[in-house]
Amino acid sequence: MATVDSSNRSCDSSFLHRGNRMSFKLFVMFILLLFTIERGFSDDDHEMEEFLKREYSLSKPYQGVGSSSSSHWELMGDAMVTTDYIRLTPDSQSRQGAVWSRIPCNLKDWEMQVHFKIHGQGKKNLNGDGLAIWFTKERMQKGPVFGNMDNFTGLGVFVDTYPNEEKHIERIFPFVLAMVGNGSISYDHERDGRPTELGGCNAMVRNLKHDSFLFIRYIRRRLTVMIDIDGQHEWRDCLDIPGVRLPQGYYFGATAVTGDLSDNHDIISLKLYQLTVIRSRKEEEEEEEEEITIPSVDNLDLLRLGQNEEGMSGIAIFFAVLFSLLGCIFLVVIGLVVYSHWNESRRKRFY
Repeated sequence: MATVDSSNRSCDSSFLHRGNRMSFKLFVMFILLLFTIERGFSDDDHEMEEFLKREYSLSKPYQGVGSSSSSHWELMGDAMVTTDYIRLTPDSQSRQGAVWSRIPCNLKDWEMQVHFKIHGQGKKNLNGDGLAIWFTKERMQKGPVFGNMDNFTGLGVFVDTYPNEEKHIERIFPFVLAMVGNGSISYDHERDGRPTELGGCNAMVRNLKHDSFLFIRYIRRRLTVMIDIDGQHEWRDCLDIPGVRLPQGYYFGATAVTGDLSDNHDIISLKLYQLTVIRSRKEEEEEEEEEITIPSVDNLDLLRLGQNEEGMSGIAIFFAVLFSLLGCIFLVVIGLVVYSHWNESRRKRFY
């Protein structure tokens, strides 16, 4: 009997040793996976270079703005140029104005940095309506969507300063949101664009004493929007959406509109940077094979389904994925341990 107990203890010890070794290997594999993911994110920064494209940019002293054919930018509506800014609308009712690039942009990867200011005499919720930054097929079209046409084709990033929907419990205005249109999708004013938005964030941008900035990046079919509105020179995440497909050859623009309520909507600069990104041969071949002709977003239905609640930030999504992976690994380890124990018990019974 003593010999049998010693044998059992030896088997149990061997089993526990194998289980611990298996758990350690899985833990090491998980750490390596996280390291690889982190390297993937950091590689985007290390492999990317920025080049300011002046023909698509707008800055002081605004020499490229005018009605002549040699001008790179063109004004429309109530917009006017001063020495310090381009005022899209004054703080007056029922105005709309715009500034549009004359040159279509054929860059594959780019980022736009917008320096702007929204200010006026109206108190909170007694001001409106907001401004928009565009990358669209159409240009110089007046309309109801922050001074641009409805059913547009391309990308719109909106700084919405007035809530039209009455029951806004969880959303604080002003609010920044993005929308991709294919020429047949209408912007829903009554619901502040909720049915078609890709995501967004609140941004208290009115009557600030410091500068306000909006950052729009399109790289590897991924749309990222960030804001810098706290005067700390730090970007804050607003939305990050993969699978956004935008054709080349569209126009950049900025528009604004006022209604019964008003604000000054000023553009101080629009700076466009070309991003040079290292792609693998496989990525290049896939992009060449699939030419984008109509703007679209992958898995748009799933994306909107997840926005029944306010969208998670990038950090929240990362931790959600992280804890999901940890849960899966935990279940795998438990399963392996139970299976090994069952297999060992069966072997003992057999012998």
